Amino acid sequence: MSKIPDFLKEGDKVAIVCPASFIRGNIDMGIETLKSWGLEVLVGETVGTSYHQFAGDDHLRAADLQWALDDPSIKAVFAARGGYGCVRIVDEIDFSKFEQHPKWLVGFSDITVLHSHIQRNYKIATIHGQMPKSFESGTKASLETLKNALFGASTDFSYEQSVFPNRSGEAEGKLIGGNLAILLSVLASDSDVKYANKILFIEDVGEAYYSVDRMLWALKRAGKFKKLKGLIVGSFSSMKDNDPTFGQTVEEIIWDKVKEYDFPVAFGYPAGHIDDNHALVLGRKVKLVTSADKTELIYL
Repeated sequence: MSKIPDFLKEGDKVAIVCPASFIRGNIDMGIETLKSWGLEVLVGETVGTSYHQFAGDDHLRAADLQWALDDPSIKAVFAARGGYGCVRIVDEIDFSKFEQHPKWLVGFSDITVLHSHIQRNYKIATIHGQMPKSFESGTKASLETLKNALFGASTDFSYEQSVFPNRSGEAEGKLIGGNLAILLSVLASDSDVKYANKILFIEDVGEAYYSVDRMLWALKRAGKFKKLKGLIVGSFSSMKDNDPTFGQTVEEIIWDKVKEYDFPVAFGYPAGHIDDNHALVLGRKVKLVTSADKTELIYL
């Protein structure tokens, strides 16, 4: 059974830290948005710091995240942005205080390392959603879903799509996942979440078609799809092709890996490296209902 952190209320303190790449520009709009939600925003030492491509060296980034996780007055921790770097510090983090007093952890992309690690080891719900840097381009709807998830309003969502036919079905299970490349990077480690009886969400950005094919083969050969309850396919944006072309769309590549199973598959979910990045509460039990062109995700 997953633990669900206390929902936020007006006046709560939240922290913004940078556990991966440094911020290009600023996160002023992100901070102002959080303040407009009635939150008091504390900004970590890594915000505005750089060390090569990182927001400070590994020691500083680990210490900043540790501070935000440990401080009992902080009720949610936002990663300012993704990039790369969480896998370099995850083993340095002591999650014992976080486990005793859970709080919301928010982010996507490279933050999948932390989501996966927490789901595997501590079973505390976390939020895959917009980060202060991505607030700038984020749609009103995507920010609303994040606010709803944090403040305890409904995060149920349904949509219709014509990208690729869903596999119809109905299933219940804990929601896991995130960025496909990051899920691969923690495979067979202490941060590799258990996939059996779960509903998996995947998304990615800037990958070559053959690379997505290879990553999915790795998951399939590792037995990750065998006992899945359902699959939700988010955005695969800014894809790259080769010459000659790979010859399949992302949806066709994914379908080839899972067509032998019978769990529901939802394509076109608006989440990932897109402006309309709807929040998903990982670690929560959900019900996935699909027909050929319609998807419904209900939090139980």
